[in-house]
Amino acid sequence: MGKILIRGARVLGGEPQDVLIDGGTIAAVGAGLSDEGAEVVEADGKVLLPGLVDLHTHLREPGREDSETVLTGTRAAASGGFTAVFAMANTFPVADTAGVVEQVYRLGQEHGYCDVQPIGAVTVGLEGKKLAELGAMHESAAGVTVFSDDGKCVDDAVIMRRALEYVKAFGGVVAQHAQEPRLTEGAQMNEGVVSAELGLGGWPAVAEESVIARDVLLAEHVGSRVHICHLSTAGSVEIIRWAKSRGIDVTAEVTPHHLLLTDELVRTYNPVYKVNPPLRTERDVLALREALADGTIDIVATDHAPHPHEDKDCEWAAAAMGMVGLETALSVVQETMVDTGLLDWATVADRMSFAPARIGRATGHGRPVSAGEPANLTLVDTAYRGSVDPAGFASRSRNTPYEGRELPGRVTHTWLRGKATLVDGKLA
Repeated sequence: MGKILIRGARVLGGEPQDVLIDGGTIAAVGAGLSDEGAEVVEADGKVLLPGLVDLHTHLREPGREDSETVLTGTRAAASGGFTAVFAMANTFPVADTAGVVEQVYRLGQEHGYCDVQPIGAVTVGLEGKKLAELGAMHESAAGVTVFSDDGKCVDDAVIMRRALEYVKAFGGVVAQHAQEPRLTEGAQMNEGVVSAELGLGGWPAVAEESVIARDVLLAEHVGSRVHICHLSTAGSVEIIRWAKSRGIDVTAEVTPHHLLLTDELVRTYNPVYKVNPPLRTERDVLALREALADGTIDIVATDHAPHPHEDKDCEWAAAAMGMVGLETALSVVQETMVDTGLLDWATVADRMSFAPARIGRATGHGRPVSAGEPANLTLVDTAYRGSVDPAGFASRSRNTPYEGRELPGRVTHTWLRGKATLVDGKLA
């Protein structure tokens, strides 16, 4: 790996500077750096960010390679500007043992498009009955620090308490999918005016909010860390805000699609809009944006959930829940948060790199763009605007809600420890 000079980049949206990469490290940042012996990338005022970190990705391997693989998922991540992703445990077999998490970890290392940090299951088989091998997964080569039964809620309060107590010993965190199962039996979409008019089973906000309220109190009681996945309601925001005011060690994430899309789209009956938790109301969307801006919500996480064509191109009731999101996440954040004036690029770097790396203990990621730091970087053409064409996705799946929609911003380059994984918008 030789030298690379990124010339004229707006680091975190600031004034144009040069950034020199030497090997896997940032060697210098400043104006007028020498390009002798270096490959030059003309940034022309594009925004340079630390490599993005996604705390919530479904890579599907092992077991559902028809949806995604570690290779295709990490290629999609690099295309979206991510240098590290945390892979959820709901695979087949479930990532509830040291052997499975090590398999996923090593696949990520082999492919080299981004770092893959496996998330371990909280309970055996995601069944919610017995704690999985949390300690063994942490002590494995994968060094698991985040545990989640995402896709299912850890609804048993005793099991949740025990998990929080267990991970506290090594500084881990339990990431909860907040969905009270009895309140969402047969639910198809957000419970509200639209569900009533369409005659679809409603998914009430309280099904999310009641679990969050319970779990922040359990975290306070135990003195442990809890992370709340994919916040989707205004009421959930208020509970997190209250918990943080009490000093409870809770963090929370919002997905790009919950920052932009509403349940009005379900009127089309297009299963691409079927997701868990469901799309909510405009009031909820605005509350989520405000909470991300003021720091109540700590991070943006994609909940990249790929599905094969046959699982989404069917009637609404039979369709799988989920959307792909790695390749469009930054564009949606620019549309909803930056172009609206709610966030600047420095704060985007916090919400999509610094904070998720800190929560997940992603070593070497979420670091400042400064000399001596690992060269995990992404270059963004913020002036670009174009329509989304899933045919060009690196992901194996195409279930995006943005097909044909015009969005701003395009990642042109991604570097993982100084190695280019994306060059001029094309995978290296």
